[in-house]
Amino acid sequence: MQIIAYTYTDPLIESPPDLEIWGWEIDRVYQDLGQRNELDRLLLDCVQIGYDYLLVRRLDELGDSVRDVQQVLARLQAMGIGLITTETEIEPQLNLLQLIDKIQSNQISRRMRQGHARNRLKSLPPPGKSPYGYRRGKDKYTIDRSAAPVVKDFFDRFLIYGSVRGAVRYLEKKYQKKIAASTGLRWLSNPVYRGDTSYLNGEVISDTHAAILSRDEAAQIDRLLRRNRRLPSRTASAPRSLAGLVTCRDCGQTLTVTSVSAPRRVEKYLYLRPTNCDRDPQCKSIQYDRVLNLAIDRICTDLPIAVNQMGMPNLDGFKAKLSQDIVDKQQVIAQLPELINSGVLDLETVELRTYKLKTEISELQTKLAAFPPVNLQSLAQAVSIPQFWLDLSESERRFYFREFIRTVEIDPQSANLDLKLRFIF
Repeated sequence: MQIIAYTYTDPLIESPPDLEIWGWEIDRVYQDLGQRNELDRLLLDCVQIGYDYLLVRRLDELGDSVRDVQQVLARLQAMGIGLITTETEIEPQLNLLQLIDKIQSNQISRRMRQGHARNRLKSLPPPGKSPYGYRRGKDKYTIDRSAAPVVKDFFDRFLIYGSVRGAVRYLEKKYQKKIAASTGLRWLSNPVYRGDTSYLNGEVISDTHAAILSRDEAAQIDRLLRRNRRLPSRTASAPRSLAGLVTCRDCGQTLTVTSVSAPRRVEKYLYLRPTNCDRDPQCKSIQYDRVLNLAIDRICTDLPIAVNQMGMPNLDGFKAKLSQDIVDKQQVIAQLPELINSGVLDLETVELRTYKLKTEISELQTKLAAFPPVNLQSLAQAVSIPQFWLDLSESERRFYFREFIRTVEIDPQSANLDLKLRFIF
């Protein structure tokens, strides 16, 4: 008994299947990519060799229309070849109307996916409503001049304070634009605001329309979002630089910043105290400035040592390599039209290759944006001076602390607090 298999793949919407998908002892697999030359060869071999069974994933792979599929099925039936489908419950021996309905449904779905794929090749926006701040143009998103300033102000607010909920409240107060925090989070990570187009399959094409966010701003937003995930809730935009970072080594609790003032006095005093300490007696509060000064002294001493012990490679070299890869792929895209003029490639092949190169460029740009803006080794030397930290404002110090420090551990029972830093690397 001889068994063969046949697959048809449209390169616009799918990749060729693995040859091991059948789970049968297959004598030969016929594979078509875009055209159906192998199907014609299969039918010819069926006459000359006389196969017993043919495996296909779906019946609609046997033709571009119901009529084409029926003709192939008739030829197979006339030759006495059994047909087995692996991804559909409808067998050829069932009701003909059911068979036709299933084939038509699959082919309509395929044509819709092909239409979406052709739009992707031309970098056209996906179907659906355009994001807030944009309008749908003829072939790309265009900026909505009435809504874009609202979105830009939202991004600027987040870049300053690092709080999604704070930026959401700011929009409602200033513009009477009420959105949910989850919507604000989607805005911050939406590629559209960065000038890129994202599709349902997860692929992204860069620089398809005017951006509201610059690349540097987008990279900083991504860094802030990653950093905020490590922090306790409601400390992302806290005014004090140590908020959410200090933990007690005895009770394991995170210490919160508390402001205390004396009666009839303007002066306020800051303390760090555990919120849910279960020890008896409870761990005592500690002066905020004392912990801050100790943390600055410790980071100036420990950070250069920790960076050197990491043995980190030169990030500038990696960034230069990624940048050169992007330039190389852009040059390949620029050369593809010449291959059409010379007859080496057809338009469809060039469009598909251009699309793949653009998605690869987007992936490289994402990797490039994930790198720190400066080399960590050189930055560690620059920030190892105590005066650098003392000259910063609390918001600036908060930014740098959270770039390096995961937690600040202290022992409130120790005379010198025995402060230790846990770096994020």
